Amino acid sequence: MGKKRVMVPAADVDLSTVKYQNEDFQVHTCGTDVVSMNALTESETGVVVVDEDGKPEDRVELAMKCLPPYNAASSWNEDLASSFRYWKIRDYAHAYRSKFVTPSMVAEQIIPVIEEFNKKDPPMPLLISFDAEEVRKQAAASTKRFEEGRPISILDGIFIAIKDDIDLYPHPSKGGTTWMHEVRPVEEDAISVSRLRSCGVIFVGKANMHEFGMGTTGNNPNYGTTRNPYAMDRYTGGSSSGPAAIVASGLCSAALGTDGGGSIRIPSSLCGVVGLKTTFGRTNITGSLYDFGTLGIIGPIASCVEDVMLVYAAILGSRPEERISLNPSPPCLPNLSSNDGANTLASLRLGKYTAWFNDVQSTDVSDTCEDMLNLLSRTYGCEIAEIVIPELQEMRTAHLVLIGSEFIHSMIPDIEDGKGVRLNYDSRTSVKLFRSFGASDYIAAQCLRRRLMYHHMEIFKKVDVIVTPTTGMTAPEIPSSALSYGETDLQTTGYLMRFVIAANLLGFPAISIPVGYDKQGLPIGLQLIGRPWGEATLLRLASAVEELYAKPKKRPASFYDVLKTK
Repeated sequence: MGKKRVMVPAADVDLSTVKYQNEDFQVHTCGTDVVSMNALTESETGVVVVDEDGKPEDRVELAMKCLPPYNAASSWNEDLASSFRYWKIRDYAHAYRSKFVTPSMVAEQIIPVIEEFNKKDPPMPLLISFDAEEVRKQAAASTKRFEEGRPISILDGIFIAIKDDIDLYPHPSKGGTTWMHEVRPVEEDAISVSRLRSCGVIFVGKANMHEFGMGTTGNNPNYGTTRNPYAMDRYTGGSSSGPAAIVASGLCSAALGTDGGGSIRIPSSLCGVVGLKTTFGRTNITGSLYDFGTLGIIGPIASCVEDVMLVYAAILGSRPEERISLNPSPPCLPNLSSNDGANTLASLRLGKYTAWFNDVQSTDVSDTCEDMLNLLSRTYGCEIAEIVIPELQEMRTAHLVLIGSEFIHSMIPDIEDGKGVRLNYDSRTSVKLFRSFGASDYIAAQCLRRRLMYHHMEIFKKVDVIVTPTTGMTAPEIPSSALSYGETDLQTTGYLMRFVIAANLLGFPAISIPVGYDKQGLPIGLQLIGRPWGEATLLRLASAVEELYAKPKKRPASFYDVLKTK
């Protein structure tokens, strides 16, 4: 008989004896949660409650009122060439309402760039599915609404990309594969997409991604690998590679991605943009390829926190069955226009597990994130508290087993029907591993999940937010051999996923915010992990981080100013 392994009850773990174990690599996992979310929720202060059953455009209007006043003079007097910054959604809205440009004019700036990327050799498309005439049609309708003085919302005329595993009718959803659209036709928009459409958003198409989300780099030999706008020989990170890159390049104000293993936060960090992973169940994932699982969410990527907040306001709203099982607290937005913001920030306690925080490939990453934490503390008086998170290796194993089991549950009929041989080599490696998991592995992973939830909720009794680097490295180089066949690089995967798994396994909200660059000029992201349903706290703190980053932003090597008004 095999040896029976018994763990000490979670409540009896002596944290003083926990020793962090550095890892050289992490098993290759997917890039695309459910335990009780009711255990510990605290009322957030300085927030506005949002009606998730109301109209998306009404929620967006409420989100607008939560933002600081828009200063058109300061926004439009800056020279992008001398002091780089991204155009915000409110900049586009001002330009449209002031008749500087029209959505149709902006569309004609975007379309040739997308077409140019599709023709490059080797291919490096931002979008997998793109229809220029469909974009022009949407832009013309938006332009007409502005001419008639009846724009739907602040999002009217805003260009947004949708990851290829989220339904956007009439585009197919391939999930980065060559065949998924053959067995799963798209008949309507995903719920999150339909909510954005009702706000007047212009959809540019389906953004590139790592095949089936089963990778952290964004590599895709099927259509070509999207490149990092800061360095074209570097990965974007994945699996939401196209969404992050198209935002970082300035072509779209925002994008929707999915995140079941860091897939929004990793590419957002590597591409120098903001990515929000919501609490599991906060957004409706109906209409995505993985709407059956317990790990993945649909969330926004944008160049700044306020744009993430506007898109989040539009798409939020739980599925009816998850309101019953998860009992979410009402969604809230931080009132960033209030004068009490500094007092709210001063009351926050930030938890840092130093040994884990510093387990990075380069000290550029940890030092840059540490500098921001110190700046937060000096400016607002936030308390930085040392914490210990036990059983991190067990957490990684549990996540791997659960995400692999959920994937196989969904895809095994197609794989056994002959589609498996049409997967990339790295995807086949993952499938082989996932098929080795049995029922006992799945049950053990669920037991670990509940145990890890206990550990983290105990931590959240002492702190409000857990802070880490988003990734353990900046954007890795793309091996030329990987462009044709893909790759399985366990060490790179380990560094990229080091800090992101808890939010997926346990369903917590998390956000990645750019806080600087390494010595090679590559972006570095700081991750904030919050209590269940605590998106408002994260958005407030992320906005403060964004304001405190006073150094000039680096202009990406591949950037397009599509809001040309002169």
